[in-house]
Amino acid sequence: MYRVLLIVLVLVLIGLQYRLWISDGSLAEVQRLQETNKTLQSSIVQARARNKALAAEIENLKSGEEAMAGRARSDIGMVKEGETFYLTIEPQKEDNATPDSEQGDGAPADESE
Repeated sequence: MYRVLLIVLVLVLIGLQYRLWISDGSLAEVQRLQETNKTLQSSIVQARARNKALAAEIENLKSGEEAMAGRARSDIGMVKEGETFYLTIEPQKEDNATPDSEQGDGAPADESE
């Protein structure tokens, strides 16, 4: 009688252990879902910050011409009438400097010269 009861209890224990470690709702699955949740929460925080910045930029652009002109200046290099545009070019280092005619643009040179 005790032997049958012991076998039944061992089988129940094995069944419960299987459910705890392997089947749906196991500890491994719970851990995986918690990691996924952390990743998604981080993505949500980043998306909210980006949305907030974009909303502020939209509001700024709606508020006036000055903001729109500033954006045009930075994005496409707009210059107002009456302004003077200066382009500064950094000199090349002497150890890497070669005249433009020697650098080439990847096209074969004409050897008839």
